[in-house]
Amino acid sequence: MTDTKTTADVATVAPPVLILLGPPGAGKGTQARMLEKRYGLVQLSTGDLLRAAVAEGSEAGKAADKVMKSGGLVSDEIVIAILRDRLADPDTAKGVILDGFPRTTVQAEALDDLLAESGQRIDAAISLEVDDEAMVHRIAGRYTCGECGEGYHDSFKKPKVEGVCDVCGASNMKRRSDDNAETVAERLAAYHKQTAPLITYYEDRGALQRINAMGSIDEIATTVSRAVADATRNRPT
Repeated sequence: MTDTKTTADVATVAPPVLILLGPPGAGKGTQARMLEKRYGLVQLSTGDLLRAAVAEGSEAGKAADKVMKSGGLVSDEIVIAILRDRLADPDTAKGVILDGFPRTTVQAEALDDLLAESGQRIDAAISLEVDDEAMVHRIAGRYTCGECGEGYHDSFKKPKVEGVCDVCGASNMKRRSDDNAETVAERLAAYHKQTAPLITYYEDRGALQRINAMGSIDEIATTVSRAVADATRNRPT
């Protein structure tokens, strides 16, 4: 049987759009990079988008630069304008992973309106869910080699020789000043308070995918990939 779909028909399929939700230390960056490699998606983080737009000198970038230099917060309208420009770039043709946006239901609604302009939608909002107490232990115990950046942990990954990097042999170990139990607990509480309405928003729309993010990186990646495949398998054309 001859396939009657033309190249033009295939080209009209809207690229998938995924959102990664999760508190600090849940592994969003790691999972996003793995999804990029497996599916050819492009990770778009708010910070990177703002910096790139400012560097390029686009109209939205100039507006963002002016606000940031004055010490203000970049408005949702500017972020949406920057995102609109970025989604028009050819490298997003296979789809994108949004990291750090939206953060509120108002932003989520604005994002839905933006995506509707090009026939796109949120295919899956993937929530990496963690046990707060375990996350405090996980984050508060991590440190890195100050020379090569190799990561270590007080419980899960100690260097073979205490205080000496396995990779480069340096003894200059560093911890982030905010990687302490009290600060981590505060960050987690703030995340849950801020994100709870967003979880409900996407759950009500049937787009939420809850993932247990307390396993190994590979175990989480397998579950995330399955969620992505399920969300994009029977997409409307």
